[in-house]
Amino acid sequence: MKRIEILDQATLPEGRPLPLAPENLIDGSPALTSWVVDNLREGAIRAGMWECTPGTIRVIKGEAYEFCTILSGRAEITDEDGTVINVKAGDTLVMRPGFVGAWKTLETMRKYWVIAK
Repeated sequence: MKRIEILDQATLPEGRPLPLAPENLIDGSPALTSWVVDNLREGAIRAGMWECTPGTIRVIKGEAYEFCTILSGRAEITDEDGTVINVKAGDTLVMRPGFVGAWKTLETMRKYWVIAK
C-alpha cells in the first residue's frame, strides 16, 4: 500500500453511477457518480470524488462525518431547520453526524470527500 498519493482527476479509476432512492429525489433528475480511492477499516474511513448534475436530493448523514472540498460547480445546501449555505469551487465544508437536509446542485459539481464513521 502506498503511504502517500497525489489524487489526479485525469488518472482516477472509472467512476460508478450511484443509485438514488426515489424517496431521496426532491427535484429534477440528477445523475450521481462516485470514485472511491481509499477504503480503510472495513469502510469506516473512505475517500474519493463525487459528481452530481443539477437537481435536488435529500441528504441524511446518519453517523457519518464528511469533510469535502468543492472542485467545480455550485450548490445550495439547506438543513432541516431551514438554514441555507451556498457552496462553490474552492470551498471546504464539514457535514457532521446527524445532518439532514437538501442538496440542490445548481451547476454540475465535483468534490473530493472523506467520510468517517
